[in-house]
Amino acid sequence: MSKQFEVVFEGEFPATPDQVWQAVTAETAAWLFPTEGMGGEELVFERPTHRVNRVEGADGWFNQLEQVIAERPEGRSFMRWVHSGVFQDDWDAQYDGVSQHTVFYMHTLAQYLEYFAGRPAVFADIQGPKASTGPEAFEVVRSALGISANTVAGDSTHVDLPGIGARGVVVDLQDEHFIGLRTDDALYRFFGRNAFGSQVGMTVHHFGDADAAVLQRQWQEWIDGLFA
Repeated sequence: MSKQFEVVFEGEFPATPDQVWQAVTAETAAWLFPTEGMGGEELVFERPTHRVNRVEGADGWFNQLEQVIAERPEGRSFMRWVHSGVFQDDWDAQYDGVSQHTVFYMHTLAQYLEYFAGRPAVFADIQGPKASTGPEAFEVVRSALGISANTVAGDSTHVDLPGIGARGVVVDLQDEHFIGLRTDDALYRFFGRNAFGSQVGMTVHHFGDADAAVLQRQWQEWIDGLFA
């Protein structure tokens, strides 16, 4: 049975309203995923303070994003992000997944704005194999990265990155379902989607000289190898 949902996030970001607006409307590959060509109707488009984009489908289905952005002192901004729509099945699990993903995406947006704002991103989206749906799958990923339960946000460590080798990284986020790693030229995001009925996955947002196809292949081989 379908049922409507609404997920709300409110927080401050280390950027001006114009920079936040640009990030959420035109630079989504840098912190979320590329949204060009996804369509939808711009119900409100008032740069740089208010945007509402809505996609509609059959039988009352819709997916809507709203951003309300306000200026804060010292070059900062406040944004209210509202994601609403309709879930078709398993409402509780989907709501939990979207809510927690939203918090992680907003954290990644803040990381982008603080460390890489305005730099073009090379994006890769990697999904684990079917074997990565088990209850311990994300712990396999965490162990492979060398991240321990005692690692906290802000810690520096070294991770063996595919195609690069051992590299110094900052763990910008770690919790039960998500890990964020930051280098001087990339954000690496790891998703424990096995907790929400899917495979584990990851994204790469690279802000230097990189080939998306190569990143995709190298990390796909890495994650597939963990569950071979």
